[in-house]
Amino acid sequence: LAALFLHGAGYSAMCGHAVLALGRFALDYGLVASPSRPETAVRLRCPCGPVTAFVPWDGRCSGNPVRFHSVPAFAAATDLPIDVPGYGKVVVDIGYGGTFYAFLSAEQLGLDVCSSKTRDLVNAASAVTEAVKKQFKLHHPESEDLAFLYGTILTDGKDAFSEEPTTNICVFADEQVDRSPTGSGVTARIALQYHKGLIQLNQTRTFRSSTTGSLFTGKAVQATKFGDYNAVVVEVSGEAFYTGTATFTVEEEDPLKYGFFFK
Repeated sequence: LAALFLHGAGYSAMCGHAVLALGRFALDYGLVASPSRPETAVRLRCPCGPVTAFVPWDGRCSGNPVRFHSVPAFAAATDLPIDVPGYGKVVVDIGYGGTFYAFLSAEQLGLDVCSSKTRDLVNAASAVTEAVKKQFKLHHPESEDLAFLYGTILTDGKDAFSEEPTTNICVFADEQVDRSPTGSGVTARIALQYHKGLIQLNQTRTFRSSTTGSLFTGKAVQATKFGDYNAVVVEVSGEAFYTGTATFTVEEEDPLKYGFFFK
């Protein structure tokens, strides 16, 4: 199966939560021939590359939690000084987990990821994103079309391994906020933590969304190479639920059939 991930400003190269949901949908709507119990692998072709979801299957319907194995994830830059207008100099890490994110603790911006107003977190993260775009050039080993910064993830700074959840907020695209801990962001953050020696293979961490409290788990399951980068394959696990179905139709005579942007 091939997938595109749409959002208000265009499309994303990867969306982990959508992969969890699409894995369930593929089984429940008969898109996978002969699914097996208790779990079926659903192979997806995403813009960033091949991703495999592993979906519980009881013979009649899918279930939770769903997990997926990422494309190779890597640290693109660590301890990178960035001058952010209005906030001063900060130090960020840049990780790739199917798309690129800048990571830093909210504390560096004078904020708390758990208690500050969402609008303040969004403004600060967006300022970081724009500053990084101007001050650091990204490189993707296979496609320069994927060498763009998708957003900034503000964290609680708890990167060292712990059994306790670590909290973050992802601000991506045109100042959109993820309702989940961000599957591709968890992937990139695990890659950064592994690169820094903060976690080992198969050590599971729990990640919490500061906006909704929803949880994902993640762990590096395999070390690999991706171009010149030392990389890891990351397993992310979480829950996805149906909220509805929709059918979209295009009529040739519709003057707005290619869509429109309203803000």
